Amino acid sequence: MKSPFYTAEHDAFRDVMRRFVEKEIAPFAHEWDEAGEFPRELYRKAAEIGLLGLGFPEEYGGIAADQFMKIVASQELARAGAGGVSASLMSHTIGSPPIARAARAEIKARVLPQVLAGEKISALAITEPGGGSDVANLRTRARRDGDHYVVSGEKTFITSGMRADYLTVAVRTGGEGAGGVSLLLIEGDTPGLSRTKLKKMGWWASDTATLHFDECRVPAENLIGEEGQGFKIIMQNFNSERMGMAASCTAFARVCLDEAVAYAKERKTFGKPLAQHQVIRHKIVDMAQKVAASQAMLEMLAWRLEQGESPVAEICMMKNQATQTMAFCASEAVQIFGGAGFMRGIKAERIYREVKVNAIGGGTEEIMKDLASRQMGL
Repeated sequence: MKSPFYTAEHDAFRDVMRRFVEKEIAPFAHEWDEAGEFPRELYRKAAEIGLLGLGFPEEYGGIAADQFMKIVASQELARAGAGGVSASLMSHTIGSPPIARAARAEIKARVLPQVLAGEKISALAITEPGGGSDVANLRTRARRDGDHYVVSGEKTFITSGMRADYLTVAVRTGGEGAGGVSLLLIEGDTPGLSRTKLKKMGWWASDTATLHFDECRVPAENLIGEEGQGFKIIMQNFNSERMGMAASCTAFARVCLDEAVAYAKERKTFGKPLAQHQVIRHKIVDMAQKVAASQAMLEMLAWRLEQGESPVAEICMMKNQATQTMAFCASEAVQIFGGAGFMRGIKAERIYREVKVNAIGGGTEEIMKDLASRQMGL
């Protein structure tokens, strides 16, 4: 699809990403999904093409990137139809921005180059068993003890939780509410940290874990930002996270559309290709319409962010628009495939299993509506 927002530089990066996905991910997506993991070597390969460094400071191995370069990266990754691979491979895009933004200089210099080179894995740990997006009321406690914080509590549904070398963890260092929340960088080999692997509906190739902190001693220098400022730093992550999810979901919807079109042209029923049945043609047009509308909304919001705006309400609505489009297209694609769509191995089936995690992660559909309405003054 032609768009005025992309330059020759974006197109060149798209070509690099497409070759990378076609060679390094797509042929193995089903195998990795069944295995429940992908090779750690993929991080290094992704770093070599500049994928991991997008948007991070150049002094630490990052690469300058605008909103549209990030959209290209997210949407080309989605072409493999492997949401679990994308989620874990890119978990540093939510785990490391707080480090880049607010950690001490020596922490940035030690951690970021390793992550952006694909040598170490970064993850974000906020959600707890008793609450998801209710960050202001989290319970994991970090008490100051000399030159250390002593951390106790649990985090769950943590992407890259089993393999992460660096965990950006939201903890309570003060009283109740948002003002008592801080961020700590906790290293994966910290004594007292244990991990439990979780089994999921989708994203099988992405390791997801519950983290247990049992009196973990963390150097005070690992505090990210000022004590009590964690909530603000976490909130700064959300626009980027939700835009990334919206870009991916729109692309996953397009993958379902493309796969359904190809199958409808090939599969014959009642003496003619599926695509010649009016009901199938109408399904395909409905899918294409929703994908085009979501992509247009996504790109306009990206442009507004590039102009320095912060359209929080519209970004919340964008996330819902994209996840609903993904849900619709995945369902229709599986329906067009019929019995073949119920079999493991095709992209549409895999994407169908991954619909709900996108509608929940980064803020549920209900939370997005409530936040958008508040931003609108309602």
